[in-house]
Amino acid sequence: MALGVASLADLLRLLVLPAFAWAAYRDVQTRRLPNWLWPPLVLVGLTALALDVVARLPLADDRLLLVRLGFALGFLLPFAFLAYWFRAFGGADAKAIATLAVVFPVTPTYRLPATAVATLPPELVTRLPRLSFPLFPSVLGVTAMAVLTNAVLVAGGYIVWLTVRNLATGRLSLATVLGRPTPVEAVTDRHGTLLVTDGRLPRTGLDLDALRMYLRWRGCTLPELRADPTLRDPDTVTETFDPTDGARHREPEWPRLREGGPGREDPPPEAECPDGPTPPDEWAGTGFVPAEVRRVDGGETGRGTTAADASIDHDAPAGHHETAADEPNEASEPDPWAAAAFLDDVDGSAYGTTPERLRTGLETLTTTETVWVSPGLPFVVPLFGGLVVALTLGDALTLALRAVGIA
Repeated sequence: MALGVASLADLLRLLVLPAFAWAAYRDVQTRRLPNWLWPPLVLVGLTALALDVVARLPLADDRLLLVRLGFALGFLLPFAFLAYWFRAFGGADAKAIATLAVVFPVTPTYRLPATAVATLPPELVTRLPRLSFPLFPSVLGVTAMAVLTNAVLVAGGYIVWLTVRNLATGRLSLATVLGRPTPVEAVTDRHGTLLVTDGRLPRTGLDLDALRMYLRWRGCTLPELRADPTLRDPDTVTETFDPTDGARHREPEWPRLREGGPGREDPPPEAECPDGPTPPDEWAGTGFVPAEVRRVDGGETGRGTTAADASIDHDAPAGHHETAADEPNEASEPDPWAAAAFLDDVDGSAYGTTPERLRTGLETLTTTETVWVSPGLPFVVPLFGGLVVALTLGDALTLALRAVGIA
């Protein structure tokens, strides 16, 4: 069904554009996209595809349509999920590519209205390759594939911009291609991963979402870890909290619990604190010792007694207070920063973080002032840019290859 400027199917496909614009914005802000975003867009694509098929019946006379549908649904769909399986893309990126494969298995056409053409200078009209968009359609005829290749070019342009920006400020390092220097105090408000630059080539380090999870689980801030070296001792972890998913926009629970105790509305007023150091009165009986008072004895041993150290095993002989230090530890390994304990508590699902990677990241963040952070541009952002280019200009990769005489 033609409606003057485009078919009904192609007009329906335009509904995807504002949805992807919102997805790109939200992905930049939160690195999180809701799962409910994709099913309505897939439904739009299936409806548009059904209208295309009905308009071109019998399909035996339009084998090119079948070839394009076969490529989009038989290649791009499996490619998206295999890329996610092998961790080349995140879950949202894979769903976005799969959605585009369903919505744009063919090339839509949007004609300029005659009234708009009449307002254009004649010289411009004669130079335009066609009076419809996209100006340079994909040779393959599958817009979803053009979006993907355009997105790769947009992502490449971002890397070039990042490199030029770093070089312009005099930063000469192999890390200039992948990241940007960031003050440590700003790290917990950023997205991305730390870059380890202690070798010839920079390599991926601690995920910053995993870092936020760890800090929320432990109930402390990065400045606290930097200010007190004894917090490297796993025995200083006396209370843990919900780590959340590490999202920057999500509020952790531990600041609220510090202000109001462990979350109990009416804590027992007569609660007794076990033998050992006594925290401030407002924490008495809670079992929680804030980071700033975890070292309470100020002894010369460099390690303060903690609430965990003061716990008593009532099955022990009279007069003997058995602490964690008394327990056999022949089979256990040291756990600096309680990294392994954290990952065990969250079932090891902190974005692929290992105990060693977490420890290395924490050592770096507590001993340096500036670190390299790879911002990791969410691929949905270049996908949106690639979609805009594909619907207006067309296949940018083919144009670039033609410009250098390859295609």
